[in-house]
Amino acid sequence: MAVRLTELVTSGGCAAKYPAARLESLLAGLVPAEAENLLVGLSPADDAAVYRLDDERALVFTVDFFPPLVDDPHAFGTIAATNALNDVFAMGGTPLLALSVASFPEDLPAEAVAAILAGADEQVRAAGALLAGGHTIRDREPKYGLAVVGTVHPDGVWPKSSARPGDALVLTKPLGTGLVLHGHARGLADDAALAEAVDWMTRLNAPWADVLRGFAPSAVTDVTGFGLLGHAHEMAERSGVRLVLDADAWPALPGALEVVRAGERTGGDRRNRDFAAAAVDAGGVDDDLVTLGYDPQTAGGLLVSLPAARAVSLEAELAARGLFVRRIGRVEQGSGVVVSSRPR
Repeated sequence: MAVRLTELVTSGGCAAKYPAARLESLLAGLVPAEAENLLVGLSPADDAAVYRLDDERALVFTVDFFPPLVDDPHAFGTIAATNALNDVFAMGGTPLLALSVASFPEDLPAEAVAAILAGADEQVRAAGALLAGGHTIRDREPKYGLAVVGTVHPDGVWPKSSARPGDALVLTKPLGTGLVLHGHARGLADDAALAEAVDWMTRLNAPWADVLRGFAPSAVTDVTGFGLLGHAHEMAERSGVRLVLDADAWPALPGALEVVRAGERTGGDRRNRDFAAAAVDAGGVDDDLVTLGYDPQTAGGLLVSLPAARAVSLEAELAARGLFVRRIGRVEQGSGVVVSSRPR
């Protein structure tokens, strides 16, 4: 009988992340490392660390792992690898080398472990990098991910802390992976909706990043476990600006809003609201859409802030290449995140 990976865990994917509010309080007790060549570290924290080697080269470092969110081992390995690799793309970098970070029960079938590793290896190679080793321990819950090293030009780093008033905001993948996975487990989302969500979670952000490099974005982050509103809050706070988001423009995966309307919420929804709600003004907006905004994503798209004059050209270029893109808001002077919605 095939093993069902999701039956071995209490939460999976980026929904298993430590609550952002608690993480912030823990990191507040650390003294950030200071070095001339540490371009991105903990002050402020970002999607990955960046260390300058010389005037032409910098290294991007990241690590990401989590429990299974799907039952298929190969798909799980692919999604976990995608999620880690995408942190490098979110910084403007290109992956170079990856190491597995794994914990598996001793009685997990060897073929399941092999399929997880194979899925990751194939995705690492698709990103132009090499899976060169790693570390594995025994654990009652399976977990898998990657530590990734990439390269970037020191002048080409995309922090999340430099959004500017007058910028447009675009998103490169639809929202709702957490809701669809949650709903499928409860019979509220069908197999087609699950397959669509898995397809998006296995798409590397590489082709979007390749296009974006020609448009000199102000700020970039990938939308993962803290949800769109959690990551928008991070961008606004660290940039010292206000993000104004049009909830009616948010793209939703098939089945995601149907799960919300059935009265369901993911476990990560409450944690993300605890983190960001005090900075988010969503008064008057349908709570179904607000819930979509707080939904934890796994291997989500890029949230990009760039000068509005370039946004139209970026959208056209991405569309010409068959790549999804949606303009979802703008950047203003001020603070916090404002969510708007047209009267219905």
